[in-house]
Amino acid sequence: MTVRHQHWHVVAVALAGLGAGAQAQQPQQVVKPPVVHVWIDVATFGGMGMPMGVGLPGAGGGNPMAALGSLFGGGGAGANRFGQTQSMAPGRWVDVTLYTRNNPQLAEAQQSVPAGFLSPALKLQSPKETRGTAPDPDDESTTEEPTQERPKGKMLLYWGSGDKIRAGQPPVVDLATATPAELGRFFQSRRATQRGTHSAVGRPVWPSAVDARTVPAQASLVGEHAFTGAGVPEGFRFQIGAAQDLMPPIALKQKEVAGSTMLEWPALPQARAYFIAGMGARENNEMVIWTSSEQPDIGFGLLDYQTNAAVDRWLKEQVLLPPQTTRCAVPAGVFPGEGAMLRMVAYGSELNLAHPPRPTDPRMPWEPVWAAKVRVKSMTMAMLGMEMPAAEPAQADAPAAKPAEDTQAPNVKDVLRGIFGR
Repeated sequence: MTVRHQHWHVVAVALAGLGAGAQAQQPQQVVKPPVVHVWIDVATFGGMGMPMGVGLPGAGGGNPMAALGSLFGGGGAGANRFGQTQSMAPGRWVDVTLYTRNNPQLAEAQQSVPAGFLSPALKLQSPKETRGTAPDPDDESTTEEPTQERPKGKMLLYWGSGDKIRAGQPPVVDLATATPAELGRFFQSRRATQRGTHSAVGRPVWPSAVDARTVPAQASLVGEHAFTGAGVPEGFRFQIGAAQDLMPPIALKQKEVAGSTMLEWPALPQARAYFIAGMGARENNEMVIWTSSEQPDIGFGLLDYQTNAAVDRWLKEQVLLPPQTTRCAVPAGVFPGEGAMLRMVAYGSELNLAHPPRPTDPRMPWEPVWAAKVRVKSMTMAMLGMEMPAAEPAQADAPAAKPAEDTQAPNVKDVLRGIFGR
């Protein structure tokens, strides 16, 4: 290296060091947690026998899906209680949780809602006890998946839409002999579900013991929402737009095409993406999983609310179905004659608001007075190959219709017994 080159090399290194030092000295913005935080979860659940019209009742009555809700942590239909947005009970559900640092033991609060939702205002009430440890209201990390008992037998995984099973599928794992590394590869599941509504002492919720009104069939959340209560700063109000309104139910239809099962549905205007997962059982204690993903993913983590950024990323990775998609085929031979349960989710767009907005200048601290998170989804459940249209009023003189032999629905209890071993 010449003397001139050595000189410029030393100068370049020095400038790089100065640049790094200047970058390191950039002030880190001071961010304080909001004084008051509200979470609103919005869910629509449909399924077998569920009326797919515009008017969707708040409870499912004698709907067979109500009996299935408990299998997935649900509380069943028939009443509006806090937590129904996670229940899979047929209907339209809204959960609300409010927390204020000015009054960590707040017992009750009110939420003014648009006239198109409910009137008068919602009465929020704190639960009398907290199950487990009260969650940190500022923790935006993804929530942990529930611990499940390790099943026995073998599991087979299929993925992708099409009339035929793709080459190289299915990978198989023997749960009795698989190593932790093998289990980790097989059970790969994307997930970005952050904390939403929750129940804890000092955090009033709706529905509550003093206000358990059901969501009306034509209800809309669009409009202004305002919160009041001891320790809630004045002026805590914000607008919910059409993108976060209650979603329509997924009107899932099925038909057999050359041995495969074609799933079809009308596109939902608010859907950001879709995902479908099927679970069935075979003889010899084998469980079969199929998902609509173009990448191997067992799907356990995807059947819930997900962040907007994660949904957009997984769309690019072809893990989720684009919002304009209206059909998807379960390949022939994935579930050969043993029946399977399908679950489908349409992700709405999450809304995150804070006031005042975050300053763009990092030297200015951000001290939000309030923050709000609104999550939206629509889900449905169905038995593969079982077409159960919504019941219609019977005419007085009309004879009872006899099901055609080739479309007679299998017994739901028998199918579930085969899938869950019960």
